[in-house]
Amino acid sequence: MAQRKPEEWDAHYARGGRFRSLGSAERRLLAEHVPAPAGGRCLDVGCGLGELARHLAASGYLVDAVDWSAVALAGARSAGADGVTYRQLDIERDGLDQLPRGSYDLITVRLGWAFVRDRTRVLGRLRERLRPGGALCVITPVADAVPERERGVALDEEEIGLLCAGWESAGRYDADGLALLVLRDPAPAGLVCAGKGRPAPHALTGAGVVVTDAAGRVLLGWSVRGVWELPGGKNEPGEDFAAAAVRELEEETSLKADPAGARVRAVLMDSVDGMPRVTAAVQVAAFTGEPVVTEPRLVRRWEWHEPTDLPGLARPLFTPSAHVLDTVWPGLLPGLPPVHRYPVADG
Repeated sequence: MAQRKPEEWDAHYARGGRFRSLGSAERRLLAEHVPAPAGGRCLDVGCGLGELARHLAASGYLVDAVDWSAVALAGARSAGADGVTYRQLDIERDGLDQLPRGSYDLITVRLGWAFVRDRTRVLGRLRERLRPGGALCVITPVADAVPERERGVALDEEEIGLLCAGWESAGRYDADGLALLVLRDPAPAGLVCAGKGRPAPHALTGAGVVVTDAAGRVLLGWSVRGVWELPGGKNEPGEDFAAAAVRELEEETSLKADPAGARVRAVLMDSVDGMPRVTAAVQVAAFTGEPVVTEPRLVRRWEWHEPTDLPGLARPLFTPSAHVLDTVWPGLLPGLPPVHRYPVADG
């Protein structure tokens, strides 16, 4: 999916860049499915030049509109601000406590969800800002309906399924080729662990890597096999667990770490399809670089997750990864499958 830096967005708007105008079908569907209640509050995420924010304000909402581009916000303010409060905010990196209000009846994201990298974490934070009965409305192009060159700004069916998971109500409507999603009533999900199919014949020894950023978030990849998983993989001949962990981390994410700083916390043993499986739980706190997808045949993307969000993931967590995470944060994940755990003493 497409991701841009703030300065790239500023340049986009400075040279006159625009997005598709709000269409009549979108206006009709918004009026039908998310009409403004008395005193209704709305948060418009990635507001750009403010067209949707102004429409919602005219519909009866008091709107807080946020974007990380100062150039876009300047253009939005110049078009009028009746009923709209504009604020510069990076929805991924800035704390949502900077928002003017603590909760909203409606949160909208129009043509912007594909640009969010850590979608699961951001979705969790937005859900926490909904008032009872409130709705999250995401309007997005669909990958199957756009030319190949535009796939980076659209969501495919798998991404739409991830977005809609964990809600009691998930309505999907066609808005002249755009998908308009109305999501209501967050439904806490119980943790589900899953495998990824029978592995190729192997000794099945390897390492799972818990790597955390400066904010204490843990890196997970969304696998092509439909599970969240930690970086990691099998040992090479003669390779110890720490070295395997650091090598796999760099091969899968491009993050670089020193094997001397990788801490083996425990050795875990379970089985898969009748085959023994041994996994070292390795923790890495110091690294350089930014995570990127280097093996798209295995992992679709990497996201930083809050550890406290992991018990409520709306999609399965790869079983060995769950055991490794439970080694670093004991008791965080309830109801895990059985495993033999052999803690490794420091030093």
